[in-house]
Amino acid sequence: MKLPAFIRAGYLILASLLSSLPVFAAEALPALGASTEKLTVSGLSSGAFMAVQMHVAHSSRVYGAGILAGGPYYCAQNSAWQAVTACMSPFLLTPPPTADLVSETKTQAAAQHIDSPENLRHARVWILSGAQDETVKPEIVDTLHDFYAAWLPASSMLYERLPDAGHAMITPDASGAHECRITASPWINHCGNFDAPGRLLAHLLGPLQEKAAQAKGELLLFDQSEFIAAGEAKIMDERAYVYLPSGCRAGGCRIHVAFHGCKQQAQEIGDLYAREAGYNRWAETNRLIVLYPQTLKSNSNPNGCWDWWGYSGPDYHLRTGKQIGAVWKMIERLASSPR
Repeated sequence: MKLPAFIRAGYLILASLLSSLPVFAAEALPALGASTEKLTVSGLSSGAFMAVQMHVAHSSRVYGAGILAGGPYYCAQNSAWQAVTACMSPFLLTPPPTADLVSETKTQAAAQHIDSPENLRHARVWILSGAQDETVKPEIVDTLHDFYAAWLPASSMLYERLPDAGHAMITPDASGAHECRITASPWINHCGNFDAPGRLLAHLLGPLQEKAAQAKGELLLFDQSEFIAAGEAKIMDERAYVYLPSGCRAGGCRIHVAFHGCKQQAQEIGDLYAREAGYNRWAETNRLIVLYPQTLKSNSNPNGCWDWWGYSGPDYHLRTGKQIGAVWKMIERLASSPR
């Protein structure tokens, strides 16, 4: 039914007024003189694959990685089809042989596209898989363990398996989280007292101070667009989050990068992941800045996943990868001296 002319005119006027309202810009990511000693990363699902890529590409600087429901480096081999079949829920296709992925890693290092994987011999890795996870099945996570085992000694890796866990971040602190075996938005679950952020940070960084009763620092919304190359706006959101514990604006705090999973980006769930994933209370008492970079859904990435199959370009897994490069610039900003 066609609307009367005066109603249509009213809609046009309202739209014009709304478009003229001021848009409040996010703050610039601050230069804080943060320490890059024991720089660590972690992620869930596509964020887990991204954390692996970040770790391998920058292994001379990234000390450790916490991986929840992720697979090995370059598993998808620049193929979306291989990503969703062989590298998530294998049936007709199986993941590439570990030896091939190790060889690819060495080849890219020899070409100086990534850091030498020999750096991984001094790294720390924490891995989690849920037996009820039908999204990234446990056998895929096993291949991640095998990949890292090509370099890391067994004492440097901790592989934990939860028999009742679905596909989710596991934390006891989130309000309104699903029960353990559920796989559903926002992909944050309770599994008793199992505390994935606390356990992974403790393995990567060593003994921690007990987490704070409350995260009393700043959850800052910052302008992420300045770190994204011109013409690449659709691969990452214009805004992202960083948690600054009390006292970290004075400098010297370490950095942890937490990559959300698919459909956990701010465009989908706001700041829920940055608030409720379980990192911030640990960060508060352990002088740890937590960077929460954000993706953006698009025609080539309808679920807002991190790129681990090539939608942002064939170098997605290298230091020159657009998302890896953008996040690295954010780390450098946090570590630079305040002006």
